Amino acid sequence: MKKPVLSESQEDYLKEIFKLREMNETVSMQDLARKLDVRPPSVTGMIKKLCAMNLVEHEPYKGVQLTETGEKIALEVLRHHRLLELYLARHLNYSWDEIHEEAERLEHVISEKFEAAIADLLDHPTHDPHGDPIPTADLEIPESPDLLPLNSLKNCVNAGIGRIMTQDKDILNLLSRLELMPGQEIELIKNDATGIRVKVNGNQYLVPHTIAMLIWCGKTDI
Repeated sequence: MKKPVLSESQEDYLKEIFKLREMNETVSMQDLARKLDVRPPSVTGMIKKLCAMNLVEHEPYKGVQLTETGEKIALEVLRHHRLLELYLARHLNYSWDEIHEEAERLEHVISEKFEAAIADLLDHPTHDPHGDPIPTADLEIPESPDLLPLNSLKNCVNAGIGRIMTQDKDILNLLSRLELMPGQEIELIKNDATGIRVKVNGNQYLVPHTIAMLIWCGKTDI
């Protein structure tokens, strides 16, 4: 099937639907409006267009879902974006709170030849600096360890941070200062109503639940 010609905005909708589905079983119009920072009527109009193009489906109570074609396009855009993020961080010395916005600008315009060249240069990576999986050239999601939000873990657990589920610059700056980044080993000391107390490289921090839910970890022992 020939790939439809889409605007950058249409590609962004498909990408964000895919990302929201990773965290929520149902993606609502309100979810998309908040994520894309647009008014609900604009979301309704765009979803109608994407439905007519057979890229998404929308049913009451079931939310918005990608069709097979829509998902392939979303994965292609995500591959561009996440390869660019890693390239910017590894070779152009961008900090991890800067790479998202730069990749957003470039993801729609790079050629498949340029994408392949970056992948070769980076030795075909599987994850970007935030721990997000990079779709393969065949548009498959690579296998990742089972991860859970930090605030869902119990007391006295050792865990490894696998993924950070936000692109908010202020939060990323904070996590960087606290050394709460993918690849870091942490000890969860206490999880209660006040937050999650963790030990990182000998230092203890109290992480609010609103931030802990964005830190996805793999348990290394119980």
